[in-house]
Order: sequence, then structure tokens, then C-alpha cells
Amino acid sequence: MKLAIFGGSGKTGRFLLEKALQQGHDVVALARTPSKVTVQHPNLTIIQGDSQDLTTVERVVSGADAVISLLGRINNAPEMMITASTQNIINAMRKFNVRRFVVVAGAGVGDPKDKPGFIDGVFKFLLGVLSKNAVTDMIQVTELVRASGLEWTIVRAPMLTDDPAKTTIREGYLGSVGVRLSREDLAAFTLQQVADIKYLRQAPVISN
Repeated sequence: MKLAIFGGSGKTGRFLLEKALQQGHDVVALARTPSKVTVQHPNLTIIQGDSQDLTTVERVVSGADAVISLLGRINNAPEMMITASTQNIINAMRKFNVRRFVVVAGAGVGDPKDKPGFIDGVFKFLLGVLSKNAVTDMIQVTELVRASGLEWTIVRAPMLTDDPAKTTIREGYLGSVGVRLSREDLAAFTLQQVADIKYLRQAPVISN
């Protein structure tokens, strides 16, 4: 399978690229700074550019069987950067008739199936205070994805750690899972969703 990956140069992205290539996929990844991509493989193509540029995004998506986005915020700037990038990805997918779209978001983005507990509420309040713009950006991203008409899955993750993979994870919705998740486990679960339709057009939360 040929995968188009956005956000592959980040900490979680490195694990995603490695696992996708180990499983025999051909991967095209976008990177603003290609030198930050530490993975090297004959089946990996790196395209330099910005996900806010539609022409560049189209180069990445063209010919893909599925698209994975790990795009996330590293600051609380007011610009809705990830929303703009996600709209470009959706537009490119429609143009090239690519249907499967797996998107990673934070657990602070809600879902009707959530039954948040007290701790979940505290985290959501703190995120709203400290990272209001970043949270708003990701909420808008998930709204775009839900309305896209594509075959989407939104993987929502809690606090990410650099702990070794535990290989087994808890799946569900807020109120039934934990508050921490290793980046490697997130990468493995996200990649699994490309071919697994268990969570088709759903937005589960996963944790260790």
C-alpha cells in the first residue's frame, strides 16, 4: 500500500514511518525540514514543503491509497494552521479520489460517546486556559474531517510519553481509558487503522 504521511518528522512520526516501512508500505512524507526525518529507506520518499501550500500537499497525496495526518500544534498562536493544512489534505484527497484518512488529535477534542470523569474535566479546563487557540484549531480540524465525506478515523490520544511500547493498549472513549500513552503505541495503533474498519467514522481515545 502507498501511504501519504503528514507530520512524519515529529517524535511520533518517526515511529510511524519506521513501522509503515517495516510492514512493506511505500511511504511519501511531507517535511518542511527534511533533515529532521531520521528514517532512511528505499521505499521512503520525502517531499520538502509546507502543508499550508495546496500544490505541495497534492504532490504528497497523488497516487496514495491512504493518508495519515499527525499534524499538531507546537505553540498557541492564533492562526488556525492545522485547520488550513487539513483542508488542503481533504481537497487533495477529493481531487485524486483517495478515500481513507486517519487523523491523530488530542483527547481534549470531544466526542458524543465520551463520559468524562473529574480528571478529564480538569485536563480539559487547563487546556482551554493554557492552549485555547491550539485546542480550537484541533476542534476545527475534527469538524472538517467529520464533514469531509471521506472514510475517516480520528485517533484521540492523551498525554504522550517517550516510554517504551507496551504493545497492549486500552481503547474506548473519555471516562473509560487512562491519561498516558507511549508515542510508539500511538504510532502502531494509528497505522493499524489504515486497513481496520472497526473505528470507521469514529473517534476513539486510546491509552496505556
